[in-house]
Amino acid sequence: MLSLALLTLKARKGGFVGTFVALLLGAAVLSACGILLESGIRAGSSAERYAAADVVVAGRQEVELTFKDLDGSTVKESQPLPERVPLRASSADRITGVDGAERVIADVGAPVRLVTGAGRPVPGHHGAGVEAHNWSSLGLGDFRLTIGHAPRAAGEIVLDTELAAQADVRPGDDIRLMTTSVPHTFQVAGLVALKDGGAPRRSVVFLADATLHQSVPEASVQAFGVLAAPGVSPHRLADAIRSALHDDTLAVHTGEGRGRAEFLDVTISGSNLVVLAAAIGGNVLLVAVFVLYATTSLSIRHRRREIALLRAIGTTPGQIRRMVAAEAAATGLLAGVIGCPAGLLLVYWLRDRFAGHGIVPSDFGLALSPLPFLAAVLVTVLTALVAVLSAAHRATRIRPTEALGEAAVETPGLGRGRRITGGVLLVLSAGIFVTGLAQDADFFTLVGLANSLVLVLVVAVAVLGPLVSRTAVGLLAPLLNRTGVTGYLAAANTRANVARLAGAITPLVLAVSFSSTVVFAQTTGLRESADQLRAGLVADHVLTAPSGVSPELAQKVRDMKQVASATGLVRSKVVAMGRMLGAQESVSLSAQGVDPRALGSALDLRPREGNMKALSRDTVAISTTTASWLGLGVGDTARLHLGDGTPLRAKVVAVYERGFGFTDVTMDHDLLLAHTTGKVDESVLVRSAPSAPDLTQALSHLAAAYPGTVLRDGLAVDDQLAEQRANAWVNYLVVGVIIAYTAITVVNTLAMSTAARRREFALLRLSGTARGQVVGMMRRESVIVIAAGVGIGTLLSAFPLVLVSMAVSGTPVPAVPGLGYLAIAGATAALAAAGTMLPTRMLLRIRPVEAIGAKE
Repeated sequence: MLSLALLTLKARKGGFVGTFVALLLGAAVLSACGILLESGIRAGSSAERYAAADVVVAGRQEVELTFKDLDGSTVKESQPLPERVPLRASSADRITGVDGAERVIADVGAPVRLVTGAGRPVPGHHGAGVEAHNWSSLGLGDFRLTIGHAPRAAGEIVLDTELAAQADVRPGDDIRLMTTSVPHTFQVAGLVALKDGGAPRRSVVFLADATLHQSVPEASVQAFGVLAAPGVSPHRLADAIRSALHDDTLAVHTGEGRGRAEFLDVTISGSNLVVLAAAIGGNVLLVAVFVLYATTSLSIRHRRREIALLRAIGTTPGQIRRMVAAEAAATGLLAGVIGCPAGLLLVYWLRDRFAGHGIVPSDFGLALSPLPFLAAVLVTVLTALVAVLSAAHRATRIRPTEALGEAAVETPGLGRGRRITGGVLLVLSAGIFVTGLAQDADFFTLVGLANSLVLVLVVAVAVLGPLVSRTAVGLLAPLLNRTGVTGYLAAANTRANVARLAGAITPLVLAVSFSSTVVFAQTTGLRESADQLRAGLVADHVLTAPSGVSPELAQKVRDMKQVASATGLVRSKVVAMGRMLGAQESVSLSAQGVDPRALGSALDLRPREGNMKALSRDTVAISTTTASWLGLGVGDTARLHLGDGTPLRAKVVAVYERGFGFTDVTMDHDLLLAHTTGKVDESVLVRSAPSAPDLTQALSHLAAAYPGTVLRDGLAVDDQLAEQRANAWVNYLVVGVIIAYTAITVVNTLAMSTAARRREFALLRLSGTARGQVVGMMRRESVIVIAAGVGIGTLLSAFPLVLVSMAVSGTPVPAVPGLGYLAIAGATAALAAAGTMLPTRMLLRIRPVEAIGAKE
């Protein structure tokens, strides 16, 4: 069978080109997603400040939740924590007592901001900010003192050389350090650099241990570095420390893990990357199955005579299935091997795009190993096998005595099995849609149902393809009959070949429906978020800074006579247990901290029920979306984990509507601020008093005392929606892959269908039909294909988009930009037209007498 399959591939190279290209693209994308997935799991960066430590003990940057699955089994899920988990200083004593630990050094630090004497903020490396640490922690890393001396007094500081160059200072010069208050002046005592001379990944300053807490009150123990006794291996020491601590909130790192403990942004980005890579890869695999099924179905249909002849001479169905399976395996293997190197190029492009949208750091390293490539090749081969065996199922079941007769003409009607399957899918689709309308208060149920609905509808159209095509022809053929002879021929051809037409329409339906659902779900969400932001911000002025605003600034603004109310706005995330479609799952929710006194005056979240001003250190308010997901209402107790892992049991005192524009959870400002890494506000919202002369000037003067702080009239909507826009970009990337697959499928499908009609074209021309009339006939046939594909795809996307719009805004009308829809429909139509007309014009260049005698 393998030799026969290879001979078939050699003889029918043109028929396998489309399948090969589709598999190659799939292998490239899947291998790229595999690399991203592995990189996310193994996310890390070489340790710098911890490079000399044999073992590093840090907070576990994830929280694990345990719950019951639908089948009653116990499930554990972890969610990453965005804030650095602080450690207790007393843990050092327990680590010191571990056998094999020679020395334990506490790394104490906090984010800070540097300002030159002229008031210019000094950015950190890659714009990532600056961290202050205790001088004794220098012994844990690769830093060395290059010039000057260690900080001895309270007013002395040591900078890394790159940071000093950016600030244009040297030992003996003054520089100002700002944490949560106005800047304080320090004298540069010395400079440090990495031993290899390179720039540190994260800019750092060092202060004397005795004065660190006085200069930086927010500093906390970030990790403990442990130096092993002579002859004790790091792994053995790490095991001993784990046994001694026996604390699930702590993580013990060696080797590459030390870099993950040092660089929190890499760890968090890795967790996000795992989710994104899995989502993109899953969508690509799903689309690939549809695309390959459509392509291989057409290829099998064009080989009906060949398969019929094989059956007539005694070939068994199993032998034919093994033959086509061998063809698919060979094609998939070759495409996978060639596609993986392309995936390596693609993954670097994706990494740069992710970095540009803030999803990963700009210097995020990729983990390269053979595993993603082997997995991509295996999945590519399996996908090809599934697609071809599904497509060949009916062709191999023909009885030998009927084989040649059935192959001579296209089989009319639709099989009973497909009719029943299609009917069940349509009923299921209707049930999903009705369920969604009945659950209009449950956001996540609606979104989940919308995603399921578009999938089920596309599958239903694929199963009922010939019936759908016959319906489309019945509606459009009468119009073509009115356009003359060419229209009559086009209508007759489409009526006689509805299965061939279905193979051309299905990929168009897939492209339009999936693309429209993904893109316009994002535009609907972004529109609602922007509207809520503009409506909810009732403050007159906003004070903000790129690296955060000192919390004391809000209090100073609040004390001004011209100000009616003001609040600092701090943002983070919390982890909770949610429920969707009856199943529990851990969820990460956005959170904001505000002064309750400013709610309604500076910030209006539009409460639906409860009292927003009742916020305190043991109460929270939640959005309607969160209320539906967590199954909570006013008076219930919310069980949350704050951004640094601290558990919180808080009473729900209000439910508000503007969660899309702001956050899922709102809590007391001071409570949330205390559990963030930076301990700074994102902004200060100010509502002026009825009579507030010179408030703008007064606020500007006050902001000048905090370098980098600027005064604005309102929150920048684009900045507030940056995370949502990044998520939207990922979904647009998925749409791009769908369009690319559609391009391959449509062009290949239509080109194969058109190429198979060379004898038909020759016969028409020999009977007196002009070349222009044949072109006109094909042009009108392509109109039917495009109109049916775009029309049905648009119709299918309307139902899930209604559910998404109901979930987001409570109205059934989604946000569909005209240019966006025209781009999707236009690109799909252009592909369909090119796939039909280009092969037609090429075939018409062949002399009719030569084409009529060509073999099939």
